[in-house]
Amino acid sequence: MSSNVISLTEFQNLTLKGRGKVRDIYDLGDRLLIVATDRISAFDVVMPNPIPDKGRVLTQLSKFWFDLTQEIVSNHLLSTDVEKFPKACEPYQESLRGRSMLVVKTEPLPVECVVRGYLSGSGWEEYQKAEEVCGIKLPRGLLESSKLEEPIFTPATKAEVGLHDENITFEKVEKIVGKDLAHQLKSLSLAVYRKARDFAEQRGILIADTKMEFGIKDGRLLLIDELLTPDSSRFWPKGGYQPGGSQKSFDKQFLRDYLLSLKWDKSPPAPELPKDIIQKTREKYLEAYERLVGKPL
Repeated sequence: MSSNVISLTEFQNLTLKGRGKVRDIYDLGDRLLIVATDRISAFDVVMPNPIPDKGRVLTQLSKFWFDLTQEIVSNHLLSTDVEKFPKACEPYQESLRGRSMLVVKTEPLPVECVVRGYLSGSGWEEYQKAEEVCGIKLPRGLLESSKLEEPIFTPATKAEVGLHDENITFEKVEKIVGKDLAHQLKSLSLAVYRKARDFAEQRGILIADTKMEFGIKDGRLLLIDELLTPDSSRFWPKGGYQPGGSQKSFDKQFLRDYLLSLKWDKSPPAPELPKDIIQKTREKYLEAYERLVGKPL
């Protein structure tokens, strides 16, 4: 197992395009190099402590899902093999190994494609107010974490770093990207979710919800960014599932619950994380990977 923890990359010979909360992105002309660091964020604030192996879990799990769903929709992944990266990346191979993706550069669409199979998070908050999520009417009497009869497409706007994404209606998506593309996004997102949900359930994990992103390249729609990771999804252990409250999880919820127990106002700077919280968070990411892929990282 790799022990190199990376919080930040500074690849002098490469052009830094931008940094997200977790990823550093480098511009290689018609391609991008996406590097998943070990940074972790909660409540849209990056924590001061990295989580060892987290970047490798995100990258390898995304690759796994991109491979599994490519018959449904093409994706932007070209390679995760550093030996096949452009020559300019050679000096940084050891830092890149296992945690980076060489991808096609696309024109990202300004919509987060969220699919929910269970009622949780902001979906549960919306439901409590009006028994609907993103304008979709749901049955009365549902509990927190209830399984929905059919998964629902609940898109969101893409917020700037530091701000929250905002749930929007499907009609709003039609206005943003056009009717045809909106219907394509909805049907592909639901198809990818269903395939992943059925696969994960056989391995003891419920995918409560997930967030996908799409981009356009030469008129083609491609699935981009990360896919079905513990950062972009809620993963629950199937064994302990019980609607009526929040669930145990393999994702960042464990860290969020710890932070909620502190007197922290969710604005920077974030508090230092104790060693046991770092270790337990790492173990949850690794267990999610091992259960889904069927082998250790």
